[in-house]
Amino acid sequence: MIENSKVTVIGAGAVGSSVAYALLIRGSARHVALYDINAAKTEAEVLDLAHGTLFTGGSDITGGADLSVVEGSQVVVITAGAKQKPGQTRIELAATNAKIVRSLMEQTLEVAPEAIVVIVTNPCDVLTMIAQEVSGLPAQRVFASGTVLDSSRLRWEIARRTNIAAPSVHAQIVGEHGDTEFPLWSAARINAVPLLEWRGADGTAMFTPEQLDQIAVDVRDAAYKVIQGKGATNYAIGLSSARIVEAILGDENAVLNVSTVLTDFHGIDGVALSVPCIVNASGAHPIRETPFEDEELTKLRASAAALERAAAGLRG
Repeated sequence: MIENSKVTVIGAGAVGSSVAYALLIRGSARHVALYDINAAKTEAEVLDLAHGTLFTGGSDITGGADLSVVEGSQVVVITAGAKQKPGQTRIELAATNAKIVRSLMEQTLEVAPEAIVVIVTNPCDVLTMIAQEVSGLPAQRVFASGTVLDSSRLRWEIARRTNIAAPSVHAQIVGEHGDTEFPLWSAARINAVPLLEWRGADGTAMFTPEQLDQIAVDVRDAAYKVIQGKGATNYAIGLSSARIVEAILGDENAVLNVSTVLTDFHGIDGVALSVPCIVNASGAHPIRETPFEDEELTKLRASAAALERAAAGLRG
């Protein structure tokens, strides 16, 4: 456990403010800072959050438009970037947000050289590849929130359909945080029971392969549905980001599906993909022993290829 811990959230938009709020109400860190180039917006968000700290325990909140607020952070969460528009894919955001992340990585590491960097800005996988290349940091120290939220959406959907508490559902999304992501159905269970073997009160199977395929589509497109209705996803990503921060600061060795640049992971190199990782105070460490069925491995490699093409376009 890191004593007197500090986390800085870069970006005071809907996502960044929600991350800061989640960090405060969960008591994820002793000190929370918020940075954005929009001074008036940042000051307003910090004031609004600070006014409620009587009810949040021992955490405090500071912030501003000067990068000095980042100094001393053990974790930096980057949420700054252009917002995803209705109907726009995450990859289409890449060019604009890559420039922002390149600049932020250089500036951030000047004032917090030992920080672990968590990329939330989309497309988070491609931006993690760019951030790691620009910074020269070890892969475990710069990673994306990845499919931690997508996996939560999957577990919620299964829990909703079965009337089982979500923590008792063990299922995960892997690959790109985006259109080529997919569930690792071979490992999906309710407690120890494989999903296709789970039966309802009348004794009939609750899931067919076709129904699982539809669930995968619903989870993949969940963010688009939220964006269409309210303009942004923010509450759930705020909570999932806080959970990642807690795993780092608490040196938890928690297994989370974050996205880090992989090395010889089932033959995949140099691409950031979400796979089960051990997350602790030194960063994110992919679990190489994670099993994949042949079809799942084909999908993982297709996801890697899509991200390689996207990253190549940005480098060019």
